[in-house]
Amino acid sequence: MRSGWLYGVLLLLSGCVEQPTMPPAADPQPIPVHRASLLLAGDLMVHTPQLTAARTSEGYDFSPSFTYIKPLIEEVDLAVVNLETTLAEKGAYTGYPLFRSPAAMADAVREAGFDVALLANNHCMDYGARGARETIEALDHRGLKHTGVFLSARERNARPHLYLQINGISIALLNYTYGTNGMPVVHPVVVNRLDTVQMKEDIRRAKEWMPDCLAVALHWGIEYERKPNREQRRMAEFLQREGVQLIIGSHPHVVQPLVQDSLGRLTIYSLGNFLSNQRKRYTDGGLMVEVALEKQGDDPLKITYRPIPIWVDRAHGYRLLTREAADTLTTNPAARTFFTDTETLLEKGL
Repeated sequence: MRSGWLYGVLLLLSGCVEQPTMPPAADPQPIPVHRASLLLAGDLMVHTPQLTAARTSEGYDFSPSFTYIKPLIEEVDLAVVNLETTLAEKGAYTGYPLFRSPAAMADAVREAGFDVALLANNHCMDYGARGARETIEALDHRGLKHTGVFLSARERNARPHLYLQINGISIALLNYTYGTNGMPVVHPVVVNRLDTVQMKEDIRRAKEWMPDCLAVALHWGIEYERKPNREQRRMAEFLQREGVQLIIGSHPHVVQPLVQDSLGRLTIYSLGNFLSNQRKRYTDGGLMVEVALEKQGDDPLKITYRPIPIWVDRAHGYRLLTREAADTLTTNPAARTFFTDTETLLEKGL
């Protein structure tokens, strides 16, 4: 008799046994692409003439300033502004050099579509601990997120960064200032300062959350200088070595260049003024920058951007205008000068 195994081999060789067929390979599942859009705006200040223009019989209304740019803000997933004033629900309001603005500004900012206010700047302690507390309370009451200034060390230590999740993309946002105009940071308030040792530790902790985008907003540079100085460049290099992909600059009150390197990391050296009464050349407007983030699987984060110059039309209630809107609504030669200056700067870069 043939053994079982030998018999099976002979049958297979003779073609009498049907060979098993493999099931068809399944089509590979596509890797989803996640996208998020941001809008970044520069210094929002409230000088005394702005208070006068916004005064109504019932209080203050700043919403007309945002009428023409509101559609741009509403188009994005997250809008961020540098709030360079303190807020209060009532009391005496003041402009420069100590800013104390109606909390109605927070209403207008929120209604316009902004989501986040950056607080670490040289005016954040203009009215001491009380001013910081009232500002944060006004923002919290209106659902506006914020970072850079904290009401206690415990609050800051719990999470020094603002963690945001948008359409499957996570962002860790940190905010720092070079100083507070010599105004003391009164206990228990904590203001994030440009201290590289502390910043490195904050970035390390932010990385533990594994964000897709690590962003840092800085109040830095020299006022009215249209080019970044050596200290700004060194700080940008330090942050990029630590893994920061997006740097958002403010304080000079004029636009400075935007730079994207070969790795796709974006540095906005200065957004300039967003809303203010400053009227000298280069200060009567600034930039909004629309930033698109794209992430697919383990591929590196892709960052693209679009700068949008904005001019402040003081003659009509401090309304914020794009070039297109300004061409339609005003014949003020200062507007044309601002847009030409800004577009030329952006084209030349560094």
